[in-house]
Amino acid sequence: MNKTILITASLFGILGIILGAFGAHGLKAFIPIEAQQSFETGVRYQMYHAFFLFFVGSNATVRPKAKKAIYFLTLLGVLLFSGSIYGLATNTLTTFNFKTIGFVTPIGGLLLISAWVVLLFNFLKIKSKYI
Repeated sequence: MNKTILITASLFGILGIILGAFGAHGLKAFIPIEAQQSFETGVRYQMYHAFFLFFVGSNATVRPKAKKAIYFLTLLGVLLFSGSIYGLATNTLTTFNFKTIGFVTPIGGLLLISAWVVLLFNFLKIKSKYI
């Protein structure tokens, strides 16, 4: 599971950099500033969660069951949260109306919050006096 988590974290980071550069340079002439800022929010949260997954995947104090839950919550959360923001921010550039699926953005955010809550409970369960 650790390898899968670390690979996903790497992919989120790579795609975050690519999408960030695309948003900052490639989209500037095509979407309004508010949409650019929204796109940037999607990139920012994707990158936060790339680092989050790096931490989880390389941390021995996170139990395997918690790692698995955190991984799937984060994966789905980033896809729904950041993915829907990317679609909504570039809505005027496509024929698909991303506003029809805009309701998934807060669901993705809730999944991301849930991943952090799982990590918190994992740490609260640690009984060692050294950690």
